[in-house]
Amino acid sequence: MTATPSERVNQPIVQVRGLSKTYANGHQALKNIELDIFEGEILALLGPNGAGKTTLISTICGLVNASGGTVLVGGHDHVKQYRQSRELIGLVPQELALGAFELVEDAVTLSRGLFGKPKRPEFISELLEKLSLGDKAKSPVNRLSGGMKRRVLIAKALAHEPRVLFLDEPTAGVDVELRKDMWKVIDELRNDGVTIILTTHYIEEAEAIADRVGIISAGEILVIDDKKSLMEKLGKKQLMIELREPALTVPSSLDAYQLGLSDEGRVLTYTYDVRAERTGITQLLNDVQAAGLALKDINTSESSLEDIFVNIVKADS
Repeated sequence: MTATPSERVNQPIVQVRGLSKTYANGHQALKNIELDIFEGEILALLGPNGAGKTTLISTICGLVNASGGTVLVGGHDHVKQYRQSRELIGLVPQELALGAFELVEDAVTLSRGLFGKPKRPEFISELLEKLSLGDKAKSPVNRLSGGMKRRVLIAKALAHEPRVLFLDEPTAGVDVELRKDMWKVIDELRNDGVTIILTTHYIEEAEAIADRVGIISAGEILVIDDKKSLMEKLGKKQLMIELREPALTVPSSLDAYQLGLSDEGRVLTYTYDVRAERTGITQLLNDVQAAGLALKDINTSESSLEDIFVNIVKADS
């Protein structure tokens, strides 16, 4: 069961402070990133292609050298104490980089050995079973489907028993059914105590499985918060008023409500804050009728995480 924000320990398992990365060509991929990742959570880093998601996790994992800033993993500096830091991390890259002819079991065992861990065949077998790869242990990797290959990558990343797992676009190129199957795998890993950070550009992925969501664009984290809190603070509700007869324009007596007019004049849209003490809906409906507009029907809708994402990125561009 995931801890609530108030239940989390004060000390995060990953601390990122002032992290920046500028490449030789002058491109600044990361701009003073500040980020805390708490034990036992699923954090989704959401952003368009080129936003800096992969650069960020690659830098935290020590695969890319930072231009400035610090990263602590379990209290270990990821540069000065690279070995201790890296041992706590598992990384699943976006690319399906696997040996074509090696057996699944051998690939995962090798990954464990690379970290100097003692052989534990029973652990490898248990890990493969958890990832629904038990019956594929003796199969060559090249005979597996794309979804199964993705699971092998996760098994390789977990082979040395890390506390933190980074997943870079874990469901890229996977169909909807397999994507939802992968979400279940991620949730089960979290239940086993693994802290998970995933990058994605699938909004529904973040909405479905994340505890917290960070929105990154042009190398900057624009906002990061608990998913529910983010949607409450930045989400909006809309009241759609369907009219019996179309209106050419919104009557001036309704200007204070900043109504939108759509569907060839048949729908008035009122956006309001659900947290406000008064929404003004009752007065609005009275004023609409007083303006001579006859109501046919009313409906409400609430902002999704996609709406919030689009608005934040648009405002930043």
